[in-house]
Amino acid sequence: MQSDRPEFARMLAGILLLVCLLPAAGAQPMSNRLAGHASPYLALHAGDPVAWQEWNAETVARARRENKLLFVSIGYFACHWCHVMQRESYRNSGIAARLNDAFIPVKVDRELHGGLDDALQAFAARLVGVAGWPLNAFVTPDGYPVSVILYVPPQDLAAVLDRIAARWAAEPDAIRALARRATPPASAPPRAAPLTAARGAEAWRQFLDAAWREADLMHGGFGQVAKFPMAPQLDALLERQARNPEATLAEFLRLTLDQMAARGLRDHIGGGFFRYTVDPNWDTPHFEKMLADNAQLASLYLRAAAVLREPGYRDVARATLDFVLRDLADPGGGFYASTSAVDAQGREGAFYLWEPAALQRHLSAPAYAAARRVWRLDAARVFDHGYLPAEYRVPTARERSLLREAAVVLLPLRQTRHLPRDTKMNAGLNGLALSALSQAAAFDPAYRRAADRLQRFLLGRMAPGGELVKAAAGGKVVAGAELEDYAWAVAGLLDHADATGNRASRAAARRLARVAWQTFWRETGWRHEAAPLLATSTPAAGLPDGAQPSPADVLIRSSLRLGDARLRKLAREAAAWTLPELARDPLVWPSRVRLLDALS
Repeated sequence: MQSDRPEFARMLAGILLLVCLLPAAGAQPMSNRLAGHASPYLALHAGDPVAWQEWNAETVARARRENKLLFVSIGYFACHWCHVMQRESYRNSGIAARLNDAFIPVKVDRELHGGLDDALQAFAARLVGVAGWPLNAFVTPDGYPVSVILYVPPQDLAAVLDRIAARWAAEPDAIRALARRATPPASAPPRAAPLTAARGAEAWRQFLDAAWREADLMHGGFGQVAKFPMAPQLDALLERQARNPEATLAEFLRLTLDQMAARGLRDHIGGGFFRYTVDPNWDTPHFEKMLADNAQLASLYLRAAAVLREPGYRDVARATLDFVLRDLADPGGGFYASTSAVDAQGREGAFYLWEPAALQRHLSAPAYAAARRVWRLDAARVFDHGYLPAEYRVPTARERSLLREAAVVLLPLRQTRHLPRDTKMNAGLNGLALSALSQAAAFDPAYRRAADRLQRFLLGRMAPGGELVKAAAGGKVVAGAELEDYAWAVAGLLDHADATGNRASRAAARRLARVAWQTFWRETGWRHEAAPLLATSTPAAGLPDGAQPSPADVLIRSSLRLGDARLRKLAREAAAWTLPELARDPLVWPSRVRLLDALS
């Protein structure tokens, strides 16, 4: 036994040395955790050398333990510049080393964390005057954003990372203090005011004044730079026109809807709308197509067909829904989030573009002549990979007929091309789609059947235990449904119940509405998320409209429709809260304006 002691001592020393050389618990090297994620966007980043973490309580706790800034990078599958930044920067070993060493890098799909995205977009707008994607925010371990950058080339990103890492190492307390000072002061507790006709009329006056200030009377829409559809604002104006017809407003609505449908915002071969155009003339789109936009625009054109007595708008709505059914439908009954702006070879817009020689080869001579003139095939190229079919010149009746024939020929040819899709199915976005399909059910039994399938998907896959999940993809579900998911799913189920008489839809809408009120509403205001991790995510008396309608106001309107006394009481109480922001920027509050009018 004596002779074994030196060997035992050497073994023990070796074990102790090995233990000392191992990283301490909680400080072990990070690895990329996105492999196999249900979000196709996050799964795309699984091969990056950046040690991407998910946005969750565990990640934030790690930042606190290691006293590191979080680098929160938000994007989405259909975002062109998000993919550019990935290719240039996040697959760059030098940048990855900087991120992995000095920060806790976090990758976020904005369609899974709408509340976080809204908060950081608002921070970006306050700090640098612009917002958008990719959005990259530096957040302190205690949850306060301190700086933000959008797309930058890799050399600029490397310089920013070095500068912020050095400053954090030298003076973390000063950066923490700066982040807290950059936080807007806490809102005062919500105050209520009577829901009177005068209050509703004043809200409309403010909204209409703002709309006319921003209206483009030459090309339609709002603003003079890029053009977004702004469906919530247009829907509110249509409601105003239905109740208080005005020739000037009707003219502006027709101009806007006609330009959106005729020019480059819309896909003239396969139906559906792109996200936006980079110019004020609706000519040059970014080529992503979003379920949220197309569901809302289908509803908008259906409503416009009735309000403005323009039956052609119903054809636009049908073509939009046909795109959704053809290109976004999952066999299980739900719908995918988007199609990409780039094709499988990474070429922006190439899926939708045509070379004149190919068009001449496939079309009849009269159809090609019509396409050459109307689609401006004789003009200089705008896009690298071909020409976009759109009514850049007003077609004659004969040309319009020939171009419809051309679309019938070109669509099956185009379907042989490959366009990546975000196959994630969000609960809220599918609620928007259910509203659109239910509203169209009266015009075509195919839409009724699709609405019924979608209703079964929502109740079976997205609400298996009586509460919503956030999303489903690839046989997996993502928990953490937000207010927007509940609000838009409840509205969709109510629209389905109204269109079909389905009692299960109405009962489910009531059940989910109760969960939403209990989870996201307090006497201090609304929260997007059930348990926000960002310290600046504080309750608000109201939530403005964005690209989609305000989830708070959608839930309030739906609760008023449900015939539930408790929900109606809550809805009226929340609607009565005053919003100083409405007076400052009324154009972003169309849902609240409509609500005040309905309740006055």
